[in-house]
Amino acid sequence: MSLLEIKNLHACVGDKEILKGIDLTIKAGEVHAIMGPNGSGKSTLSNVLAGHPNYTVTQGTILFKGKNLLDLSPDKRANEGVFLAFQHPIELTGVGTALFLKTALNAKRHYLNEPPLDAVQFMKRLKTRAQALGITDEMLKRPVNVGFSGGEKKRMETFQMAFLEPDFCILDEMDSGLDIDALRIVSDGINVLREPHRSFLMITHFHRLLNYVTPDYIHIMVNGRIVKSGDKTLALHLEENGYEEFK
Repeated sequence: MSLLEIKNLHACVGDKEILKGIDLTIKAGEVHAIMGPNGSGKSTLSNVLAGHPNYTVTQGTILFKGKNLLDLSPDKRANEGVFLAFQHPIELTGVGTALFLKTALNAKRHYLNEPPLDAVQFMKRLKTRAQALGITDEMLKRPVNVGFSGGEKKRMETFQMAFLEPDFCILDEMDSGLDIDALRIVSDGINVLREPHRSFLMITHFHRLLNYVTPDYIHIMVNGRIVKSGDKTLALHLEENGYEEFK
């Protein structure tokens, strides 16, 4: 069953076209990775999927669970099960992490016509997910991402995914700036979340993330197009030869 179907997707920022005809199908339970040189359109694709208002889709379709994703606002996309983990997670000064998560979760439950979690149910869920991913009580008491290191911010992004249980997780260069220990922690969190109903789209420059999270498919994006797809051996080829042959 296809969770996400992208057909002939074109998108621009202002007058500059960045995506120039993306075709991509992701089935439930699959992990896909997109690799490519700087400026190839990888992060643009993630922002378009999440509904960033600075990007305009000029042509093509995106179906998510059979619904037209382009008809949905960013918050509705999130409530439908789309999650974007940022390359540079932002800080929300004055917004407590627990309050942020409770508000987000109950908004999603309201959207799905489910009753909100009460305080006891929420805290049980919070503690269970935090313990599984090594999130301390001290981290949960802080405002969202305030005072965290880069690695801690990426761990909290992974924790948010685990807590909100999206169906489709977009990881926009989550490995950027991580040391080897932080990379392992984040990768372990991603692997814990792999389920038959949940799919991932990982955007990365580096092969090292793929040593810990094994994708089903790898796609090479150059100049706004996917120019080649294959299995994990394609990443090894890129490590040795670079992108020159695909330009």
